[in-house]
This record gives sequence, structure tokens and C-alpha cells, in this order.
Amino acid sequence: MLRRRTALSVSAAVIVAAPLLSACGSDAHPGAAAVVGGERITVAQLQARVKNVRTAQEGAPQGAQLIENTGRLSLATLNSMIFDRVLACSAKDAGVEASRSDVQKWRSAAERRAGGADRLKAMWLQQAIAPGEIDGVVRNQILMDGIAKKLGVNRQSPQGQQQLAQALAKTSRDLGIDVNPRFGKWDDRQVMLGEAKTPWVRTEQKQQV
Repeated sequence: MLRRRTALSVSAAVIVAAPLLSACGSDAHPGAAAVVGGERITVAQLQARVKNVRTAQEGAPQGAQLIENTGRLSLATLNSMIFDRVLACSAKDAGVEASRSDVQKWRSAAERRAGGADRLKAMWLQQAIAPGEIDGVVRNQILMDGIAKKLGVNRQSPQGQQQLAQALAKTSRDLGIDVNPRFGKWDDRQVMLGEAKTPWVRTEQKQQV
């Protein structure tokens, strides 16, 4: 059964050589849920992602239970959207990529372990991940594995996770992440939205189906 990985926080970077980006106040960016590296994540974008998840959950068996178990969906979704950008920046700085072929191979293997594509989608939906977002989640896992390899650490070990978290935290600080106060405050050290309580580091072992 798919499980979420141990808590920490997402995004990696070996050493960021680019100039640091300063944070921008939310008041200067009306309609923004967050600003990451000077780029906005709009409230409309966040709402669209949340709607996709809710629509998928409503159409699933035990949909009411799924919705109840993901009550703070906006916070968790924004957390993921910010993390995606931090991780992408970290991977770029580390020279790590995830090709379409890589994503397809990883996903196909996960589908086989899960007992089919529909089963995998159902498992991820329990974690508030809509079917259309699965490839993005898979890509993140590949990128984090690649960054861990660049750092020379074992991502499945507590020590390796800590070192990966430290690298990601550096990227997070460099990006100057500013979150609209209505959604909470971004924690650079944990690399996560303070109120989201959403773990990001998923060890390969714990992802086994």
C-alpha cells in the first residue's frame, strides 16, 4: 500500500550559484497565494488545483470519507505547489533532470506494484493527489533521488534525509518565499508551509505497494 514518506520538506540543491532572490511582500502582489523566487502562485491557480482533487474525490467510491480525511486541502495543496518550485530550482542547480521516459518507467513500475493504473490512482487520491497530478509527483521522486545521489547520500536513511533536507532548505531560503498570511507562513528550515503538516520526503522503501 502506498504510504506517505517521513516528514521533512521538499526541494534540493547542491550549491546555488545564482544570485539570491529577495522576498516580496504579499501586499504588493494582490491575488497571490504565495510568491516563490519572484514568481506568483495565484489564488486562482491554487483553487483550480483544489477543485481538481475534490472533483476526483467526489467521483470515487467512499468519496465522502476521502474528503473528510483531506479537510485542510487548500493548505496541503499550496504546500505542494511551493515545494514543486523549490525542488525544481534545486534540481536545476544540481544538474538533475527527469525525462518523460524516466517518469513513464517509474510510473509503470508503480502501477505494476499497485495492481494496475486505476489502483495506483485510487491510492494517490487518498493522499489528495488528483490523477492529473501523478506524473508531477513521480517527477519529484525522481528529482529527489537524483539530488540525493549528487549529494552522495542514501535517501532512505535518516541521516540521508537530514542532509537532503538541509540542501533543500538552502534553496528555500535563497528563493525568498513569501506566503499570503491567510494561508500561514513558510518554514525554510522544514521546507514546508507551517500549518500544512504535509510530509514531503518519501523513501522508496515506504512507497512499495
